[in-house]
Parts: sequence; structure tokens; C-alpha cells
Amino acid sequence: MGVVAEAKRIPVPMLDLERQFAPLREEILAAVAEVCDAQSYILGPKVEAFEAAAAEICGAKFAVGCSSGTDALWLALAASGVGDSTRAVRASERPTVLTTPFTFFATASAILRAGARPVFADIDPRTFNLSADAVQEVLTGPEGAAVKAVMPVHLYGQCAEMNRFYALEQERGLAIIEDAAQAFGAEWRCDDGVVRRAGSFGVAAGFSFYPTKNLSAFGEAGLVTTSDATVNARLRSLRSHGMTQRYYHDDVGWNCRMDAVQGAVLGVKLKHIARWNEERQEKARRYTQLFRAAGIAAAEGSVSVKDGVVLPFTEARATHVFHQYVVRVGRRDALREHLVQRGIGSEIYYPVPLHLQPALRELGYKRGNFPEAERAAEEVLALPIYPELRAEEQERVVEAVREFYG
Repeated sequence: MGVVAEAKRIPVPMLDLERQFAPLREEILAAVAEVCDAQSYILGPKVEAFEAAAAEICGAKFAVGCSSGTDALWLALAASGVGDSTRAVRASERPTVLTTPFTFFATASAILRAGARPVFADIDPRTFNLSADAVQEVLTGPEGAAVKAVMPVHLYGQCAEMNRFYALEQERGLAIIEDAAQAFGAEWRCDDGVVRRAGSFGVAAGFSFYPTKNLSAFGEAGLVTTSDATVNARLRSLRSHGMTQRYYHDDVGWNCRMDAVQGAVLGVKLKHIARWNEERQEKARRYTQLFRAAGIAAAEGSVSVKDGVVLPFTEARATHVFHQYVVRVGRRDALREHLVQRGIGSEIYYPVPLHLQPALRELGYKRGNFPEAERAAEEVLALPIYPELRAEEQERVVEAVREFYG
């Protein structure tokens, strides 16, 4: 077998965490050993140091570590006074939170757990983020009066159109709760020219450090950022069963504290996140060059798979950190099987929009309500992207896609 043929047999994983861990091994193990030596496993100095450093990077006054991105979203909503999860409220009486149907399930489940009701608006077909125009339509319609908060999701690593959503907070008094689970380090240039980071716009924001994220823990972990001192105090109480003093409960909170081991790991990785995000951006630029050179990319600005592979679109005001590199493609499932046969990883984020999920049928939505979200669910495909992805692996991915479309 020739060298070229042999290279085509080497798998290209969707993600390879071992490549990230290897150069940090000694530093991470030393940080974890400090936790073990101190015998302090929940919260503690490692978590506090990570919280302070993360808040500074995000441009927020406070950051509160917790046990997962899902808990981060619930904490952000509950501490901001959105909903009331401490008592039974009929669905028709719950305040509503306006969000996107094209996101991970936790966006909606956290809203429900907070005692509110999710209401959806369609997405921008270019960025896959919640459409500000669609949000405006809902707010001026019959459901608008009940909307208490808007939760934009910074999907795949790119901020939603935050100048528009921030204006809603100022003009209508709506709470803006950012779902920043996929966007640590992402930026947006505001109308006043100031560049702000994900996690600094709304009343509060939730981040996830699930192992696949661009900033990842060694398991489950999350973070809430806020610049409101009152919200910060309530976040810290709610994550510890509603306690402000040991065994005295002012709220019905939950046990969702961050483990010290995760704080130690994240503290080490945080020092590298700026470089890793830059490397992700470079990989994204290389993919774009390779797809265009292969002659299978749709024209810039197109959102139709009839024109070819639709490459990721970055808003002029945004700094995309490419947690995922997501393309639109025709015959998506057949292409994915073609990649599997060649040992190339891929993933579908997300195959079923939230308004069509069986668990949320009581919200009353049906197919056709959000056509852009539904079309995206049928066409999106995430390709391997991480800082350690090799140039020849990217070439293999693009060549396999080109081969499929002939």
C-alpha cells in the first residue's frame, strides 16, 4: 500500500483530548495533587482562584463555579428572579423566557426548572443564533406581554446579536440571561465600539465546561458570571442549598457546587484558552481555504445547500471562537456515513429542534412553526476542530467531502 493510501486509512477523530492533556500533564497533576494534599474537595481555594480569573477574562465583576452548564443556566435564571421554582405554578401562569429552538436541551429544561416557561423564536439562517427580528415579532405579538426574560444562545462559539438584545434589556426592562455554554472567550463589538466578552452582557450568563467544550474540565463543571452584587450573593446561596449561614436556609436552593479538582484543572487550562481559541480560528480559516480550493463551497453569504457546502458565517462584529466548525450540507446523513467509512469523525448539533422534542410537546408547538430551525436541523454537520488538529487531517476531511459530492 502506498504512503498516500495508507494516510487515508488513519482515523481523524472528532476530538482528541489526549493531545491537549499531554503537554499539560505535569502541571495538571500537580494542581490536582495540591487538592488531594489539602483534603478540601468541594469549592475552596482552587475554585475561588478560578472564579476570580474567569470573571476578569469575561469582563464580569463576579463568577460563581458550579457543577455543570445545566446548573449554571438554572442558577442564572433563579438568582436573577426569573420564575419561581419553589412553588407549584400552573403552566399558564408562569412567566415566559424567550429563547431559540435550535440549541441543546438544557436551555429549555433550565427554564422549566426555574419555574418559567420557554417560548421560542426562529433563528438567523446564517449564524444559527436566535434572530433578533424574530424575537421582536414575538414581543409585539400576543405572547409578548408575558415575556420576562430573553435567553440568547451563543451557538457554536459565536455571540448572538447582542447589541439588539442589550437594547431590549434597556428599553423594555427584560432580563437578558446569556447561554454562553459554547462560547468562552467569544467577543462582540457593541454600538459604542466597545468590545465585550460573552458573559458580560446580561444580568447573568451560564457557561459549560463539559469535556468537549473549548474550555473543558475533567468531567462536569459550569460557571455563572454576573456584575450584579445581589445576584452574585444569591448565586452563592442557591448553589449550596440556599444557605448563607451553615444549616440556615433562606432559599430552596440546590447542591450544585464545583468540585475542587475541577477548579484546579480549569485554573491550569484557563491560562491557555486565549491561544487555543486563536488556534481554533486558524483551523477554521484553513478549512475555508481548503473548501474553496476544492470547488465545493457555496458562494459567501449563501445559506442554500443547492449552491454547495455552506461554510460557517461570522458576523462582522463577532469574534468567533469555533467551539464547533459547522457546515450546512445536502444529503447530510449520507455524507456522515461516507465519513464514518473513512474513519473521519463528525457530529450533528442538533438533529431535532426543541419545539419538536417529545418532552416539550405540552408547549403546543408543531412542525412548521420555526422553519429555519427545522431546516438547520436537517442540514448541519460539525467537522473536527480543536487546537491540536493537524493540517493533513483537515486536508483528509475536505478531500472526503469533495469525494462524496464528486
